[in-house]
Amino acid sequence: MQYGNRVRAQVVYLSQYHLLPMGRLRQLMGDLWGHAPSEALIQTTNNDLARQIAPTLAAIKTQLTSALVLRCDETGMRVEGKLHWLHVACTDLLTYYGVHSKRGQEAMTALGILAAFSGRAVHDGWVSYFKSENCAHALCNAHHLRELRFIFEQYQEPWAQAMSDLLKEIYAEVQATRDHATALAPSRIDQYEARYHDILQQGLAAHATDASAPAKKRGRPKRSPAENLLTRLHRYKTETLSFMSDFRVPFDNNLAERDLRMMKVKQKISGTFRTLAGAKTFCAIRSYLSTARKQGVNVFHALYEAFLGTPFTPSLKSQPE
Repeated sequence: MQYGNRVRAQVVYLSQYHLLPMGRLRQLMGDLWGHAPSEALIQTTNNDLARQIAPTLAAIKTQLTSALVLRCDETGMRVEGKLHWLHVACTDLLTYYGVHSKRGQEAMTALGILAAFSGRAVHDGWVSYFKSENCAHALCNAHHLRELRFIFEQYQEPWAQAMSDLLKEIYAEVQATRDHATALAPSRIDQYEARYHDILQQGLAAHATDASAPAKKRGRPKRSPAENLLTRLHRYKTETLSFMSDFRVPFDNNLAERDLRMMKVKQKISGTFRTLAGAKTFCAIRSYLSTARKQGVNVFHALYEAFLGTPFTPSLKSQPE
């Protein structure tokens, strides 16, 4: 049995974009076309597509490293029965996925994007991101709002609610101003920074400890979630508030989280990846398809053209951030 490029594109489209498990895909193809492809054929077709789109993936990485603002995130992924980490680097127009056995700096270096990036990287408070010293950083305030809500509801600490209200107030003013400005007025920035500082001082004062009190255990004392968040907000004030001094910087990192969400759906539907090679193939194809969708390219057409040897090239138009 020979399969044409349109049928091969359908196999990839259904298995990698709509995430159909192999058994259901074979059943669907059998019902539609009267012949069910073998699992080996499905795997071979996906591998062939991954090789065909290599130039596009290289172009995506190149454009990501030259972006003004880059979103980064990671999540756990089971591969070969062990915990691996799925990493994403993305913008509104580009997506690149990579899988690695490590979560931190080693994996980010292997991905080959942050190490060459010199713009501003948006991410959560994971310390490994800050080891990329060639770029500026911005923290996801959606994470901060969730943590502040937890601290206020769990421990009834007034400073947490005040900080949450402040961040929301700044965001509302940014949204109301961005159509005719690229940053808040310097006077407004100074006012917000002063209020930010005062709220932090309230929180730090509430957690001040007597340095002369004898330690109960050897080593560094355990810190509460509130203390950890206060330390982060104090240390990374610039990174937390950068969205008000440069409107290209987003308030949150929700785009990267959304780009990871569908990748997690794959595991819920089909379980873990049996091989690292299969996980890498999946990441390559999803990078191609996600970028095509973001750029308004018909996904099935992009797959068909790739099998013809002419995969689409992502646009060089300016990033919207």
